Amino acid sequence: MKILPWQIFKRHTYLFVGLSVLCLILGFSACQPTAPPPQPEVVIPEELRIGFQIIPNAELLAKAQGLVSNKFTQTQIKWIPYKSGRLVNQAMAVNEIDLGLCGSVPTAMGIAQGLPYKVYFIHNVIGDNEALVIKQSLGIKNLADLEGKKIAVPFGSTTHFSLLSALAAENIDLKDLTIVDLQPPEMLAAWQRGEIDGGFVWHPTLNRMLESGGEVLVTAKDLAIDKGIITADVAVVHDDFLKQYPKFLVQYISVLDEAIEFYRNNPQQAADVIAPELGISTEESLQGMNELVWLNSSEQADIRFLGTDKYPGSFAQVLKDSADFMVSQGALTSSPELSNYRQAIFNQAVSLASNY
Repeated sequence: MKILPWQIFKRHTYLFVGLSVLCLILGFSACQPTAPPPQPEVVIPEELRIGFQIIPNAELLAKAQGLVSNKFTQTQIKWIPYKSGRLVNQAMAVNEIDLGLCGSVPTAMGIAQGLPYKVYFIHNVIGDNEALVIKQSLGIKNLADLEGKKIAVPFGSTTHFSLLSALAAENIDLKDLTIVDLQPPEMLAAWQRGEIDGGFVWHPTLNRMLESGGEVLVTAKDLAIDKGIITADVAVVHDDFLKQYPKFLVQYISVLDEAIEFYRNNPQQAADVIAPELGISTEESLQGMNELVWLNSSEQADIRFLGTDKYPGSFAQVLKDSADFMVSQGALTSSPELSNYRQAIFNQAVSLASNY
């Protein structure tokens, strides 16, 4: 991982001496520090609609711990589940939710299509949590062996991007295999009925397919390390909500930071808490949590991710590259300039939350 080069500032002795002399000349009272201006009051919404997915991350852990409802006692919290980022995009388009979790690819496509939202947080960088599972009985050893096979994937998702990118990297023509669009629950059902040979998906569906005769052919982590194909789960906020409650968003991120800190210090306890949300065992939950990279707000202010106003992060380029690739595959009509993706990132929230 690239690390943000920290800038270290040093106060010169000469400055101190100069200010001391100035205080003697002008008088002690004139040099007293002035009180900072009062901070504007944080406006608290009466209702918060959160579109979430069953993915082991800080938001789901915060939900399971009750951190959000405990923090915002004056706000009615509505947790609305979605099966994929494509469905979250649809909900954002009609202002059905205020906050949502989307994969980096559907987010890139949403920005390209002009959806009214901004990226304000990265829930996780995807690693082994997403993988291409194939039937062990088929004896498939590499991607070239997928010729003639039927592979399922949720279209417009990070796994869709990963699958297409992996095939393109190996110069495999999409006509050589059949790719079908299935959401995770439908994919698992089709797998159990023997209607598909494999699927690129995430937990808990990934574990269920592995338990019923599957094996991993390639993971998102493999693609990131070997091919530089990066995917992530990101948080988006509707433009209308952001305009009304920008400072509230900083407080919400502080809750996510609290959940991340709890996971890092107490991974086993965190797995115990989140397991019922995932519908899997504590051991499976811990495995899924450890297969993702959880970043707190301070780390996300790094130029490798969201960055700051002064030092914009490189995540905008990840979104731009994702959209460009989907255009090349015919899944997206066009991709705007990089500046559009930079404008769609609200990095002020992580910058402020890191000092909250």
